[in-house]
Amino acid sequence: MRFVDTDVLLYAISTDPDEAAKAAAARAILESPDLALSVQVLQEFYVQATRPTRQYPLTHEQASLLVEAWLRFPVQDITVPIMLGAATTAQACHISYWDAAVLEAARALGCSSVLTEDLADGRDYGGVHIENPFRRCTGSP
Repeated sequence: MRFVDTDVLLYAISTDPDEAAKAAAARAILESPDLALSVQVLQEFYVQATRPTRQYPLTHEQASLLVEAWLRFPVQDITVPIMLGAATTAQACHISYWDAAVLEAARALGCSSVLTEDLADGRDYGGVHIENPFRRCTGSP
């Protein structure tokens, strides 16, 4: 199972012509049956997708419907053990708490990889491998 980070969800709704390749890649990823998410990722998506300063913000209704659709995937709750594990991982790996919380949620669900462009492509964090699904898209880091 692969864990999907917030950037995949946000690219999936992008209408920016400069992000067309990433948007197509993200939409293709979300057609896969072997994905998982966390409550944190869904929260981050909702906040960023409906942000008034976003170029084309979604309405509450649009964002809520997408979140509900993505509940077809396993979703990891935010728990005290995940929070404590994330704090330890953030300190040990010198990454943000939020990135570490994604890793710990993925680990809790038994995911072998995290699809994200927010962490170093190819890096392994204690058995959770980072894969940047946009590395072949124009303009990816």
